[in-house]
Amino acid sequence: MTNNEGGGRMQNRFRAHPWHGVSLGEGWPETVNAYIEVVPSDTVKYELDKETGLLKVDRPQLFSNIYPSLYGMIPRTYCGDRIGEHCSSKIRDMEIEGDKDPLDICVLTEKLVPHGDILLRAKPIGGFRLVDDGEADDKILAVLVDDALYGSWDNLEDCPEVVIRRLEHFFLTYKQMPGSKDKKCWLAGRYGKQEAFEVIKLAHEDYREKFN
Repeated sequence: MTNNEGGGRMQNRFRAHPWHGVSLGEGWPETVNAYIEVVPSDTVKYELDKETGLLKVDRPQLFSNIYPSLYGMIPRTYCGDRIGEHCSSKIRDMEIEGDKDPLDICVLTEKLVPHGDILLRAKPIGGFRLVDDGEADDKILAVLVDDALYGSWDNLEDCPEVVIRRLEHFFLTYKQMPGSKDKKCWLAGRYGKQEAFEVIKLAHEDYREKFN
């Protein structure tokens, strides 16, 4: 057995890092790989530990609100200077920066997914331009590829207004602390799939610059 053969077998014993070891997927940005951290049944917010690639507890949900969709991040994306500048150009505010995290994604599906820490294929149809404490915190909205109920949706206007408003309300309130009156997170707008594609491309460019 050669050293290369031994190295290949050893590599196969270890799981790929969900952020760095998984590709964006074939055909991106029209379809992308998504790493799901939180599902609607969770009462705890889970988050990828960036150093280890393991899913960790971020915090318990303080109120009764639950995630209205599968929620996670897009591998090999990073919200850096390009994402911050793009957000600033859209809302005419030069103080916005990227939040230095992977790009978030919400995935709609009719199927019950019992837990996070999974990969799936998603089709972006739009997004929300959120600003969280002066940082761009975009949320890409997508549907599960080949989903029987949502899979035919192709753009944001295919999504019922009540679903969009539910998602918007959740992201505007889920970080509020009991007794706090500070509103650090605000919605700067919503956008369709072409803008979602542009945000994904910019986040991938930020990732390539950050991690070479």
